[in-house]
Amino acid sequence: MSRIPRDQEHLKTGFTAEAASAARYRAYAERAEAEGLPNLAREWLDMAAQKDLLAMRLLETAGQVKGEGLDIAQAISTERYENEVLYPKMLREVSPDSGDAVLAVIASQKEQLRRLEALRDRFMAAQGDVALPAEVDAGTGTHKG
Repeated sequence: MSRIPRDQEHLKTGFTAEAASAARYRAYAERAEAEGLPNLAREWLDMAAQKDLLAMRLLETAGQVKGEGLDIAQAISTERYENEVLYPKMLREVSPDSGDAVLAVIASQKEQLRRLEALRDRFMAAQGDVALPAEVDAGTGTHKG
């Protein structure tokens, strides 16, 4: 039995399908470009952009885009899971040829995690949430202890 409501399960499945299609279409576009087919590449990229919009709509509908720094925290949590659990497990179970690709992904994932943590540090730090009295801010206050 599922731990999440059925409609959430469907939205998650739909999001995954649309996001995977978008990535696949971008890969097709890259190949078409490398093969000297720029018009075909442009079509693939256009369809990928449309798939991205569908995926984002499903993600929003599922309540998975929260704002206010919660998205950064969720992204960090996801990256940590991928870095610490998902890809190491895959690396143990894939062929040596596939292992090289997984190792490349792991290296990139670590950089993504560093970027997300830096993003969190920059945008989650207190910024104007504490209003100092004007005399303190100007350095003219006197202490009355």
